[in-house]
Amino acid sequence: MALNETWNIRTRTSSCHDTGRPFEDGETIFAAIFRNQGEDGYERRDYCEEAWNARAEAADAPAPYSFWRSNFEPPETADKKPEVVEKESAETLLRRLIEEDEASSENARYILALMLERKKLLKQVDAKEGEETRLLFYEHIKTGDAFIVRDPMLKLAEVDAIQEEVAGWLGGGNDGSGEGRPEPAAEAEPQSDTPSPAPVADAGAEVAGAGG
Repeated sequence: MALNETWNIRTRTSSCHDTGRPFEDGETIFAAIFRNQGEDGYERRDYCEEAWNARAEAADAPAPYSFWRSNFEPPETADKKPEVVEKESAETLLRRLIEEDEASSENARYILALMLERKKLLKQVDAKEGEETRLLFYEHIKTGDAFIVRDPMLKLAEVDAIQEEVAGWLGGGNDGSGEGRPEPAAEAEPQSDTPSPAPVADAGAEVAGAGG
């Protein structure tokens, strides 16, 4: 797997990829990440439960690289008063670093993802092992956005330095917001209750296996 692939945040869509039907509030949906050969190395598609199950009957249905079950929540309305943010939060920092996709920020992205998982803003939904790298898939609890973060396999001696760097970017945590020095969370186990239709069973269940 190439390490220079773009891992931009994949936003949850509001309708089923196959049927085009808009999702309803609270509806069970399936988010799937597919590998592609285009400039952007990954593509996200969202499916209603009926369309997802119908893939089991389609022998030529492409297998996703990763998938998970979720509940759809409509995006917040534009007229909602935005929160006043005086400094960059852990979430906005992670989003910015992912979009910039600089190799030098991979360690910080990993620490920030663990930090947001601990705060229950992100949940790990899958992990893929490759020959040279391990990818962690996170879903944003509120928006459903998918984050792809590479596990840099940090040594214990390296963690403190990265934590200090991230804390500095967040302002040192002197404002009482709790956004200062991050504390790595125990890695969440990928969900095991996700039903898998026949054509994609291997790809979805292969949480700990090689990802291609």
